[in-house]
Amino acid sequence: MATKLKDNIVSRLVFRSILNVIISAVVALIALAILFVVSLFLSSNVSFFYFLRDIGNLVVNGTPGGLGLWFIWIVLFFGCFLLLQWLLFSSIGKINDTVKQIAEGRLELNHRIKVSRGTAFGVLAGNVNQLTERLLHALEEERKAEQAKNELITNVSHDLRTPLTSVVGYLGLIEQDRYRDEVELRHYVGIAYEKSQHLHTLINDLFEYTRMRHDTVAMHLEPINLVEMLGQLLVQYHMPLGEAGMKGELHAAEKTVMIRADAPKLARVFENLISNAMNYGREGKRIDVSIRTFERTAVVEVVNYGEPISAIDLPHIFDRFYRADKSRTRWSGGSGLGLAISKSIIEKHRGTIEAGSSPERTIFRVSLPLMPS
Repeated sequence: MATKLKDNIVSRLVFRSILNVIISAVVALIALAILFVVSLFLSSNVSFFYFLRDIGNLVVNGTPGGLGLWFIWIVLFFGCFLLLQWLLFSSIGKINDTVKQIAEGRLELNHRIKVSRGTAFGVLAGNVNQLTERLLHALEEERKAEQAKNELITNVSHDLRTPLTSVVGYLGLIEQDRYRDEVELRHYVGIAYEKSQHLHTLINDLFEYTRMRHDTVAMHLEPINLVEMLGQLLVQYHMPLGEAGMKGELHAAEKTVMIRADAPKLARVFENLISNAMNYGREGKRIDVSIRTFERTAVVEVVNYGEPISAIDLPHIFDRFYRADKSRTRWSGGSGLGLAISKSIIEKHRGTIEAGSSPERTIFRVSLPLMPS
């Protein structure tokens, strides 16, 4: 309630105006008394000012009921009141001029109106400053969104064009019978099929990423044992890991770590992390997946011991279409959206995902809230 009264400009103006009336009345009375005493002293002691005594007698005794004194007091009162009101309302003129200059582009949006908070319009000036700050922030966000949209269009166009060009090129060779035998024909068909599969994956990933970012995906939460889920995923990747000359190991101090999650979406996150560890950590020959609990959080770490991520690339690896190594990501069939989708999924589970890399190892850490016991 006190804050509302403090921020109520109308109440403050009424209060200040009433206060100015009282101050003006008192000041006018004091000024009248001082004027009377000074006039009396000068007329009694300085012969040049004798005429003041005649004027005083005329004002006091020459008007019925002392109306002369009342007239002088009223003049002093209004003079003082107008001065105080002008000082009070001068701030609104300053605010108006500043807002006008901002509107006309003569001042930047980040220009602040300097009005003391103690004045009646100090709250208004503060609100206008806050408004310009929020407007500046909104314009900056709009600029970033427009830039992100342009980058998205550019990246999507590039990533769709590359496999599509290959598909059209090889199908064109087939359509023009520009192959020597059935073996070469099958080779062309195989390349066209592989590129079309990559195109299909890219479109699906882009669609999924857009849905996740716009909150159009329903989350079907259910109790999940993280240890069991990750164990099943490592079994699923046993053959691919073996073909890559790698092995995966699960490290869990507990057999049961329960969370509430959307199982298919969460599995996609860990599948993406394991796939990335395979693609980028072959030199290390193994992938370690560990699970531990910390306070009310389940922490999963996926570690590979291959080529590290550079310090320049590390802050951007969760950005859409960002590739630290374009040639290897393209070779492995990545869309550049896997980690961005993973981050969106984890955030929808009220968790966090982060990455760290050193010459010895690269680690992806996922933190998720534990299910209440």
